[in-house]
Amino acid sequence: MKTILLIEDTHAILDNLTEYLEMEGFIILAANNGREGIELARDYVPDLIICDVLMRDMDGHEVLRLLRATPHTYEIPFIFSTSMSEKVDRATALKLGADDYIIKPFELETLLKMVKHWTQPEYSVHK
Repeated sequence: MKTILLIEDTHAILDNLTEYLEMEGFIILAANNGREGIELARDYVPDLIICDVLMRDMDGHEVLRLLRATPHTYEIPFIFSTSMSEKVDRATALKLGADDYIIKPFELETLLKMVKHWTQPEYSVHK
């Protein structure tokens, strides 16, 4: 079973995504903020990270930067989940090293397709 780390500071969204992805057969690690997410990523090395961009304390860009700077979390596929919908926002996220980008509100089925894509063996950090 694949492990997904969700980093989201809106509790209702975090709970909803956790429940949905667990029902789809994934193991979920949930973090309410960037610092907690970084600790979980370093401790557990999940198969995929889905991270909000706009969070209090530490934004998603900083989370990504710190994870990409750490050897054992560098290659974990990383998806930004955000309400920022301008093309420049997506370009910035991908330039920073994000693998994908999904704009809120999104359909859960759309997210599931992304999750299934990024948890395929060729993207796995657990080779």
